[in-house]
Amino acid sequence: MYPKISIRDLNFYYNTVHAVRDLNLDINSNEILSVFGPSGSGVTTLLRSLNRLCDMIPGARCDGEILLDGKNINSPDFSVTGLRRRVGMVFDVPSPLPMSIFNNISYGPRMSGNKNKASLMEIVERSLRMAALWDEVKDRLGMSAMRLSGGQQQRLCIARVLALQPEVILLDRPCAALDPISTAMIEDSLFAMKEGLSVVIATHNTQQALRVSDRAAFMLSGSLIETGSTEELFSDPKEQQTADYITGRFG
Repeated sequence: MYPKISIRDLNFYYNTVHAVRDLNLDINSNEILSVFGPSGSGVTTLLRSLNRLCDMIPGARCDGEILLDGKNINSPDFSVTGLRRRVGMVFDVPSPLPMSIFNNISYGPRMSGNKNKASLMEIVERSLRMAALWDEVKDRLGMSAMRLSGGQQQRLCIARVLALQPEVILLDRPCAALDPISTAMIEDSLFAMKEGLSVVIATHNTQQALRVSDRAAFMLSGSLIETGSTEELFSDPKEQQTADYITGRFG
């Protein structure tokens, strides 16, 4: 049985800038993998490469293989639209659509052809529950999503991705601008998510990586320095660079 995503000899370039270098990493089903490192370490580029968001950047180029269920997502015959349904991404700054909470969550399923109101309601409730937001908004689904707090908007954006029932969800520093209470709610929701999919979270916060992930990967200057179970990596790092970053000597 192969990993959900297997990355082999990945190199990523922005014109002449070598952003990711010779990276090999497996992402397993039903796990939370945290990828962390200082700014400029290549973490965001790695996440974006997993659902080909970097395709839209002029001068960007990817070498190597990213295998989703054994198939290379960079192959010419691999559907990018289908990929982004299977591998969803949530960014650091929440970006709700200027419409109701209900329509934010149901938008993706409706665009995929689901017009059944009862079915859409089930999807909205399930997605909001997984994102730990249902209890706060269940009586005001018709309200504009723009009126939610920052933490609620971020959980809404997570729910919007979950509504498409992805197999993998990528979160790029989802708590970067949030208060501790909102951060705790999002972290709690991750444990529910991994029961049905793979979760990859990029963070600059080593304590968050320690709290939420089953496995962790440390990147520096575009290279993967070390990976392993989170507990082992934080308690007994094998590489000096990892130990220095975790203990705050740099970064």
